[in-house]
Amino acid sequence: MRLIILDRDGVINQDSEAYIKSPEEWHPIPRSLEAIAELNRADYRVVVATNQSGIGRGLYDLDTLARIHARMHQALAEVGGKVEAIFFCPHAPDEGCDCRKPRPGLLLDIASRLQVSLHGVPVIGDALRDLQAAQAVGASPILVRTGKGRDTEALAEAAGVPVYDDLAAAVSALLQQDGG
Repeated sequence: MRLIILDRDGVINQDSEAYIKSPEEWHPIPRSLEAIAELNRADYRVVVATNQSGIGRGLYDLDTLARIHARMHQALAEVGGKVEAIFFCPHAPDEGCDCRKPRPGLLLDIASRLQVSLHGVPVIGDALRDLQAAQAVGASPILVRTGKGRDTEALAEAAGVPVYDDLAAAVSALLQQDGG
């Protein structure tokens, strides 16, 4: 099995400047759940790595985050998809943690817990911090234009990072490269 790491907000689901603070505010981006199901069928281990500073900011708690993720798992199951694990940073930006992207701690935690090398592993995100975290661990960053992606597109292209319209387009290109 191959590993792929996805950011959550702006990649799998619609993002919000006001944060996703409840299961009712979680809405999948069109075709993103089906793209994850395609990855599963192609024998990928799908893992999510997401900054969730709304916890550190006091906007929602761990129980609420668990309910948001339960909604995501249920929606994925309805289309035949799943994510193996969700790794998240609960800290606010000013807390100086090592797990908040663009720092690599969250991705290093994934490598340690899954006992895998991240060298060349696709990491799909919608923000510069996702790309920077991927590069810091030797993974292969991919940008999508959904979420904050359009704001980062010129920087990504200048750095040679592949850019796709959305998760479905990125997955389609990745699976074509794999020969499937």
